Amino acid sequence: MDKKAILARVDHTELNPAATWEDIRTLCDDALTYGTATVCIPPCYVRRAASYVGDRLPICTVIGFPHGNSPTAAKAYEAKCVAEAGAKEVDMVINRGWVKDGLFEAVTDEIAIVKRACAPAKLKVIIECCGLTEAEKIALCRCVTEAGAAFIKTSTGFDKGGATVEDVALMAQNVGDGVRIKAAGGIRSFEAAQAMIDAGADRIGASALVKLMKTE
Repeated sequence: MDKKAILARVDHTELNPAATWEDIRTLCDDALTYGTATVCIPPCYVRRAASYVGDRLPICTVIGFPHGNSPTAAKAYEAKCVAEAGAKEVDMVINRGWVKDGLFEAVTDEIAIVKRACAPAKLKVIIECCGLTEAEKIALCRCVTEAGAAFIKTSTGFDKGGATVEDVALMAQNVGDGVRIKAAGGIRSFEAAQAMIDAGADRIGASALVKLMKTE
């Protein structure tokens, strides 16, 4: 796959807590120049970014980020707010404490509630693979499928590990029909992105790939 085709699958990302509007505006400009799938930005900038890009570029944002342990009602409200502000895709973080407690039904219910709250925006579910056992990852593939989310996502990029080819392949084997995979966290080369795509990823979360293009 050539670099242009890979970039078309990229959520060009800036989630630094100290990001300014100038950072976000530049991110949007670069995404438009290089043809990325979306920009993924902090929730507070969604409305302004959506107004800035109009129909030229979908806006993606995050909720319950990065820890995922805020109340379900708070996540649902946040999801509703960003969808109304113009987000077309919403990446939520699951409650990993519930996973460790074996409360997979609660996880599924929360995903479904957030999905309804942000509709018609697409919901991506971040499971933070680096902190999970293989059995937990497989169980979460079922949760995401049953709740009807559009994507399962490997990582926030803010924990001790990011995306791995092995985790993407495991997800590809265990998600249901219609659920796609987003690999994110530590993907800093086109070769790494291609490996994730080959393993089954449909979307790549990254900040480095556009920067690489700008240096060529």
